[in-house]
Amino acid sequence: MAVNYSAKEEADGHPSGGVGVPGGGSVGGGGGAVKTRKPDNTAFKQQRLPAWQPILTAGTVLPAFFIIGLIFIPIGIGIFVTSNNIREYEIDYTGTEPSSPCNKCLNVSWDSPCTCTINFTLEHSFESNVFMYYGLSNFYQNHRRYVKSRDDSQLNGDNSSLLNPSKECEPYRTNEDKPIAPCGAIANSMFNDTLELYRIDNDTRTLIPLIKKGIAWWTDKNVKFRNPTGDGNNLTALFQGTTKPVNWPKPVYMLDIEPDNNGFINEDFIVWMRTAALPTFRKLYRLIERKNNFQPTLQAGKYSLDIAYNYPVHSFDGRKRMILSTISWMGGKNPFLGIAYITVGSICFFLGVVLLFIHHKYGNRNTSADIPN
Repeated sequence: MAVNYSAKEEADGHPSGGVGVPGGGSVGGGGGAVKTRKPDNTAFKQQRLPAWQPILTAGTVLPAFFIIGLIFIPIGIGIFVTSNNIREYEIDYTGTEPSSPCNKCLNVSWDSPCTCTINFTLEHSFESNVFMYYGLSNFYQNHRRYVKSRDDSQLNGDNSSLLNPSKECEPYRTNEDKPIAPCGAIANSMFNDTLELYRIDNDTRTLIPLIKKGIAWWTDKNVKFRNPTGDGNNLTALFQGTTKPVNWPKPVYMLDIEPDNNGFINEDFIVWMRTAALPTFRKLYRLIERKNNFQPTLQAGKYSLDIAYNYPVHSFDGRKRMILSTISWMGGKNPFLGIAYITVGSICFFLGVVLLFIHHKYGNRNTSADIPN
């Protein structure tokens, strides 16, 4: 396309209408803003910021390897020793073995409970507070559809969600044209075995008191889980118009006789609703508090565990366990963390020795090539 402009403009070297520049901008054009793709003249956009590039030398790398090794190895040893000092006793009461007292309950169903008793002996005393856990194996609480099968608004006490649960709860959203409370697959599969612990002295059984409160996270108990709003002393009226989960023997407002541990704020229910990340897991069931500082919480000796075997696991090759454990400043028994620290520290220290040897033997070698005359 031809561009016509006056002789004066040609002499000046540019037309009065402006000349297009790359990117669609123009220069001139009646005093308009100058458009350009050139970055601003700043230190950041022009890459003039001060920079620091570490130069890895033997004098910096070798001390780092030795320092990491000397720090990690003692920490790992301390964690490993602390973990080994934690008392723990585990009983598998699935009943798959023919000699197990719970073998008769192996094929139990949700609506046909069974009872069994397992006798055992503690070789060592449990000095501090004892935590009783139940453990399950081959149970995938981390399945995506299982994890999503709940209604957090309903569990938080929202009255509208109570009668109209989320569709994520399907197929455990309604039953017999009534909304299920609590809805979803997680609540429907709640663990419901009952465990009682007895001490045996001269053929006399003494019930050990188990504390059922204080086992859930504070934020779950006081923030995430709430009963529907209304008359808090009459949970039957609050949950009117709803029905229990299919596999539950009783509705949610009959989980406990104590009002502050009933309904959606029942701590056994709250603990179960916090899903596990792995198919083999344990969840806190009860607490055994130490009565005084002069006697251990559980003395060495004979005990018996009475089990109301209600929870079926044989159909999916699962297993059930009862665990008694003390804790330390680092939590429960877990030797993996200490082993990991010791392993990483040992590898770093070994690499430091190897690199020091290589540097001592080859570091002073003249690498310049001799050029013959």
